[in-house]
Amino acid sequence: MPTADELISPDSIRQLAAILQDTSPSTSRWQTVADSSTALGSLGLSERARTVGDALLADSGPDYPRLAGAVRKALRREDLTGWMIWPVTEAVATAATTSGTTEHFDDGLALLAQLTPRLTGEFALRTFLNTDLERTLATASTWTGSPDPAVRRLASEGTRPKLPWARQVPELNRNPQATVPLLGELHTDTSADVRRSVANHLNDISRLDPHLAARTAAQWMDHPAAPTTPALVRHAMRTLVKKGDPKALELVGFHGSRENLQVTGPLLTDTAIPAGGTLTFTAHIKNVSDQPVSLAIDYVIHHKKANGKLAPKVFKLTKRNLTPGESADLTRRHSFRPISTRVYYPGTHAVQLQVNGQQHGLVEFDLGGTEARS
Repeated sequence: MPTADELISPDSIRQLAAILQDTSPSTSRWQTVADSSTALGSLGLSERARTVGDALLADSGPDYPRLAGAVRKALRREDLTGWMIWPVTEAVATAATTSGTTEHFDDGLALLAQLTPRLTGEFALRTFLNTDLERTLATASTWTGSPDPAVRRLASEGTRPKLPWARQVPELNRNPQATVPLLGELHTDTSADVRRSVANHLNDISRLDPHLAARTAAQWMDHPAAPTTPALVRHAMRTLVKKGDPKALELVGFHGSRENLQVTGPLLTDTAIPAGGTLTFTAHIKNVSDQPVSLAIDYVIHHKKANGKLAPKVFKLTKRNLTPGESADLTRRHSFRPISTRVYYPGTHAVQLQVNGQQHGLVEFDLGGTEARS
């Protein structure tokens, strides 16, 4: 993935300043924007967007009508596009929500919809949501009927409770039901990007209110107005499936209880794993019922933490359909090589199988050597 410096780069910000200077020379020289290109340093992506956004506000007053007018003139240029758009949307959102008028608030949302096809306005939408949730959601509801898929996606993506890289909207965490009507309008959208956003949004909701997420998905499956609905629901239910939620498993087509199965394993080839080494295990699963079963087979690594306690993490293994009497033999190699997102601590860890949400077996193993860090 490109680095922050490659996305919101000094060159792109100098280009943004040049576009503004060319299209709105009488409003400001936009010198603070141009100078901000030298202040990015080692800042992360969000910090870069805020830094340049603040520079835009400094050059425009901040005066919402002046900023909005300049941005709309700049939008006539096709080269106003890409990651330079993020700080522009942040400035628009801040100016529109702090002006104190509903006219500017509503115009800011309209301008955000104009900007979003050039990159996305999803991050800046959080400012509107935190200022007036009800008014923002009402506008987002109108976006679900837009002919532009980028605007329709903004209605779903910008209102996600757990949108990556974005500011939190506490009220959405407290009341995830608030955005379900938006998803209801968009879950059969003709755009794959919009449907993917809806699935990710419902997956966010599943982490806050599993019953609400499963109930919503079940309603969509009961009235599948599009052949794409089952795939969307599978993606939306992925967290609940990993957690073994019975309703989610049923919705995505997995069936077969503990009583239907004979599970052997996990069987480890070695219970002493060197730092950075690989754990290898096998398992045998047999359908002992007189009905076919459809299985989501995962495994759980119980990682030892710094405080000595074990913390489970579920990993996908495979999916299998077994006829009556049929068996499946499985093998998995799990690497403990250093990675940037996890520290492995030496000592006793454990592994177990998870089949349709039901856990089977718990085998300890020792991860030795020195602490593995990236």
